[in-house]
Amino acid sequence: MSNPQVELHITINVADTATQGVITLELDAKNAPKSTENFLSYVNSGFYNGTIFHRVIKNFMIQGGGFTADMKQKPVNDPIENEAKNGLKNAKYTIAMARTSDPHSATGQFFLNTVDNDFLNHTSPTAQGWGYAVFGKVVKGEDIVDAIKKVRTTRKGFHDDVPFDTVIIDKAVAI
Repeated sequence: MSNPQVELHITINVADTATQGVITLELDAKNAPKSTENFLSYVNSGFYNGTIFHRVIKNFMIQGGGFTADMKQKPVNDPIENEAKNGLKNAKYTIAMARTSDPHSATGQFFLNTVDNDFLNHTSPTAQGWGYAVFGKVVKGEDIVDAIKKVRTTRKGFHDDVPFDTVIIDKAVAI
């Protein structure tokens, strides 16, 4: 299957109101086979269930997949090779692997671009040019992405841009 799909079942908590929704992702196994396989392994193991979107930056992206609601980082598998030179662009509503300053450090965290982020695209195999590997796109639930990008954020411990009220990935399911 070249375009597997994953549903992220989300609960957005704002004050005393909880809104639920589903974001459906279509993964691009042809152009990003390692990133797709990596993401699916986390999905199929139940790793993302109960994690949060822990970083929301207005007019940029929303990041999740690594922390529990109490901001405890989950243990991850080995890093994967950066596939950012695959030709896929960091366009609005695409999903990409999050990483550290090491271009080949992506593990379980991912982000959804909420705008076109051309500056995150691969330009050269250098520290500054590697970019961030896109491996799929949102095909349903853009309204949920848009609701998440509007949540109020704060600082929690050493982390900036954390939603004031939790945005939980209740479960991630391959469909």
